[in-house]
Amino acid sequence: MPGGTKRTGRLTKRSEFLAARKGRRLNGPYFFVETHLRDDDAPPRFGLTVTKKVGNAVVRNRIRRRLREAIRVTAGEAMKPGVDYVIVARRDVLEVAFGTLTDELSRRFDRFDPGQSPNAHQRRERRNGV
Repeated sequence: MPGGTKRTGRLTKRSEFLAARKGRRLNGPYFFVETHLRDDDAPPRFGLTVTKKVGNAVVRNRIRRRLREAIRVTAGEAMKPGVDYVIVARRDVLEVAFGTLTDELSRRFDRFDPGQSPNAHQRRERRNGV
């Protein structure tokens, strides 16, 4: 595997996607990532969501292919074991440079702290008056 040595799995069941929805959400300009901490140390898994609002089937599949390749090439290294990631894409994924896309994915994966509760960052912002 060029660029990466870590194996990643895929989310396939609706229940896995829904579980990630209850976890922490990491926003970005081209997509947002929903995370779910599992009870094991198995390799990380990811799922992709591209809604019909983004475009027709050709556009949605192209976005999915770009995201899968970005994870395979570099961003998969930043994924933590025992965590499920659901990437919900926006249309801007098509226009952004591939290097920027991989950087943004890695940045979102690095921001996830498994020890932090899902809404801890919101509570901290409320306390600080943000």
